Amino acid sequence: MLAMQYEITLPADYDMGVIRDRVATRGHLMDAFPGLGIKAYLMRECGEDSPVNQYAPLYLWTAPEAMNTFLWGPGFQGIVRDFGRPEVQHWTGLSYEEGPASAALPRSATRLRSPMPPSAAPADVVDAALEESRRLAKAPGAVATALAADPRHWELLHFTLWDHAAPQEAGDRYEVLHLSRPERDQLGTGRQW
Repeated sequence: MLAMQYEITLPADYDMGVIRDRVATRGHLMDAFPGLGIKAYLMRECGEDSPVNQYAPLYLWTAPEAMNTFLWGPGFQGIVRDFGRPEVQHWTGLSYEEGPASAALPRSATRLRSPMPPSAAPADVVDAALEESRRLAKAPGAVATALAADPRHWELLHFTLWDHAAPQEAGDRYEVLHLSRPERDQLGTGRQW
């Protein structure tokens, strides 16, 4: 599994209805994309929960070839044409687990990016993060949770979809506008190595 996200930060006075309309008319195009486990169409608006207006879809890929097909194909070129070329962040997947609300459509998502302490053994940090991921997967209202790591920057990514408003925990909170999940069942569960 590979996790991938790009963030398109928009002006404070940007009409976020444009993003809502874009997802409403184009979101379904990824609903059958080969090699895509999940694409969560995420948005946050400047206000109480966010310092910015942002469109920030997050992908969980089942294979690197699928991610490549998307990045070099027409779908991503539309993003580049309409918003410029965003930095594409990606992480190696460590775990994916469905929660008690896995059958529900998610309303919100949380994303927590955290650095691995330089003095700690990476395997110990990952083991602790896997425990946290399992805890999140069992939380009431959790649709699914994923854990991934970026060994270039020694960073962990916790991502959770919720069937209700996102909890007020550390990290970023998003509204989920649409969820494509053509190969969700191929993401696996638990520890992936």
